Amino acid sequence: MNSLKKLLAISLLYALPGGVFAQHTTVVSDYRSRTFVDRYTDSLRMAQQALGMDNTSYDNDSVKSFIPKAKYAPLFLPTTYYQKIGERSIEAKDFSQDLAINALVRALLYVYLYRPDLVQTTDESLHKIGPSKGIDKPLVAADKQLPIEKVSKIEEPTLEAPDIKVYKPNFWTYHGDFYLQFIQNYVSDNWYKGGESNYSAVGAITLGANYNNKQKVKWDNKLEMKLGLQTSQTDNLHKLKTSEDLLRYTGKLGFQATKKWYYTLQLIANTQFLRGYKNNDPFVYSAFANPLNVNLSLGMDYNVEWFNKRLVGSVHMAPFAYNFKYVSRLSLSERNGLDIGHHTLHSLGSECTVDLQWNFNDMVKWRTRLYGYTTYRRSEIEWENTFILQFSRYLSSNIFIYPRFDDGGLRDGKFGYWQIKEYASFGIAYSF
Repeated sequence: MNSLKKLLAISLLYALPGGVFAQHTTVVSDYRSRTFVDRYTDSLRMAQQALGMDNTSYDNDSVKSFIPKAKYAPLFLPTTYYQKIGERSIEAKDFSQDLAINALVRALLYVYLYRPDLVQTTDESLHKIGPSKGIDKPLVAADKQLPIEKVSKIEEPTLEAPDIKVYKPNFWTYHGDFYLQFIQNYVSDNWYKGGESNYSAVGAITLGANYNNKQKVKWDNKLEMKLGLQTSQTDNLHKLKTSEDLLRYTGKLGFQATKKWYYTLQLIANTQFLRGYKNNDPFVYSAFANPLNVNLSLGMDYNVEWFNKRLVGSVHMAPFAYNFKYVSRLSLSERNGLDIGHHTLHSLGSECTVDLQWNFNDMVKWRTRLYGYTTYRRSEIEWENTFILQFSRYLSSNIFIYPRFDDGGLRDGKFGYWQIKEYASFGIAYSF
């Protein structure tokens, strides 16, 4: 508002006859008689001459030294009302003796009086934003060039193709267990209870390869191999017999139904490595492929993850199952539930398999496998229990209890259709 008031005052002063500008009557009248473009051109030309930038100042493509002045900036900046120009006009002071500056002031004054619409801002507003800074030191002339250090050419780095390796997702996991344990028993000849000295050893390897694409398909594979040997001083026919003999494969192909349930096709095949004998008896009670059992079942699997994942495993229930049994020795047909003189037996029924591991703590584990198959005329049940006492990373002790029921074989006078095996051992163990 103050700036506008001053602008109105200047306009009134110029309108009054014989005012404070009487001493400049000749200059103003001449000033107004010329066109605005001519006056502005003259002011630019005079500023150019004052700066030494006329055509005569050029010599051999070099410009003579000059001292630029920041006061010529108003010619090239947006039109601004400068308070000092108005104050000098009101106070009737003489303009500068510098013709260029004098022309610059008059050009701005003409704009203030006759074209106030061109004024975009005031110096007071500019001061609020920030004070202007003048140039204290003159610029270096073009003929006095600063020394230029030559910089060696920077070579652009060669971009090499990134070594990116793309790995296909691996849905396979592998695991295994191994143990080799020994039992030594010594009994003197005069031991009051009798008995005999013997040595025994049992070794087992369990290998697993499981496929799981984390979506709908799961394929589990497990191979179990177990072999135990023992000596006997009372057996005159066999100095070395088998106490454990197992070769078994279990495969499951599952398609996910829910988070815990899978539609599963299961295959179990088992036999043994060596021949089986009794003390002082030459008869072969079992051998490789004598018998060979193959069970194919269709049902559902339930994944067990109980007690904070300390009890893990699976439960397989199959209402539809096909069982195949084979013996190469006809003398073993009846002992294994086959008709006399037949090598094979085919049957249909239902099957159930429970395979669990319970980690009570870091030292005590319980592994159990319960297998049951029935044709609704005969039944077969196997319950394997292994209690593992882990003393260190490589030392452990096993207690194995294995009851079995089979009403398809011969009936015993003492146990009936029930059979049982157990042992305890100590030795080395390793898992991966």
